[in-house]
Amino acid sequence: MSADNKPASSRAGMKKQLPEKFINYKHVWVFVELERGEVHPVSWELLGEGRKLADKLGVQLAGVVMGPPAATTRAAVEGSYRYGADTVYLMEDPLLTDYRNEPFTKAMTDLVNTYQPEILLLGATTLGRDLAGSVATTLATGLTADCTELAIDDEGSLAATRPTFGGSLLCTIHTLNFRPQMATIRPRVMAMPEAKDGEVSGGLIEVPLNMKEDDVITKILDFIADNTTNKAQLAYADVVVAGGMGLGKPENFKLVKDLAEVLGAEYGGSRPLVQKGWIDSDRQIGQTGKTIRPKLYIAAGISGAIQHRVGVEGADLILAINTDPNAPIMDFAHLAIIGDAMTILPALTEAFRKRLSVNRMAG
Repeated sequence: MSADNKPASSRAGMKKQLPEKFINYKHVWVFVELERGEVHPVSWELLGEGRKLADKLGVQLAGVVMGPPAATTRAAVEGSYRYGADTVYLMEDPLLTDYRNEPFTKAMTDLVNTYQPEILLLGATTLGRDLAGSVATTLATGLTADCTELAIDDEGSLAATRPTFGGSLLCTIHTLNFRPQMATIRPRVMAMPEAKDGEVSGGLIEVPLNMKEDDVITKILDFIADNTTNKAQLAYADVVVAGGMGLGKPENFKLVKDLAEVLGAEYGGSRPLVQKGWIDSDRQIGQTGKTIRPKLYIAAGISGAIQHRVGVEGADLILAINTDPNAPIMDFAHLAIIGDAMTILPALTEAFRKRLSVNRMAG
């Protein structure tokens, strides 16, 4: 598929037919999401992915940093260099202290119209999704949301892959005749690149916002931070244990929690468990839930449809527990136990409890 509704067979030579006004668009940009002095880790993940795309195209990788005149904003610039940016476009202005759609959209569209990037990547966070949609609309270009894979095809076009039809299929989208080609990618979908050590530097292009407070309709009256104390931290957990409908009934989900507690892990589940009210939505794992990249993922009674697969296949080690040897999860799990989760989970919990107890005593 393509954003221009042209079949794949007609893509050959499309780059030569790009409208003349877009011929000079080049380089890969990554929006560095900075909110209240903190850079969202997805920004560094996207710089790592952007580096691959830029190298394939033979162009530069740039970070876009927007924020108030402050040390934290400058720190985001340095961080961009550490994670691979050749150049940083910097907008510092008091209007960019807190996220508001109007100043951020104007800032990004002005930058794009002036410096003409070929590809623009943003994190599929609450902030990134809001900004990406309004920027793509203002620029009248294509936007592929919630991508799970990015690549450059043989014609030099961005091939952005995402699940579709409720997660049952994967679809690759091409924005052939418009620029920039935009995509959002969820946190933890891409691997975190290694940061450069020592002194780092790169090109810096500082651009004024040219906007006044009176031009912004939305006003910040107060800031109340989310209470994350009791929220699941699935995205950045090293070990995750999850359950699915194979557990049979909600009372059996306690077996998942017990194993997670022994391992010091986070716990979660598949979408049907959320729909049935067995677990809260912040513990849903998959394309419409959380994307995870743990060192160990234990999936008990989960069939592993595409919607779930794209949320977990970045794990270093996937252990599947299922009575069905032909379940889809068996196609991508590294290890599998064919059996009843209600028997295997308590056995694993007890085995890990004994092993960890021995290790603590030995230590």
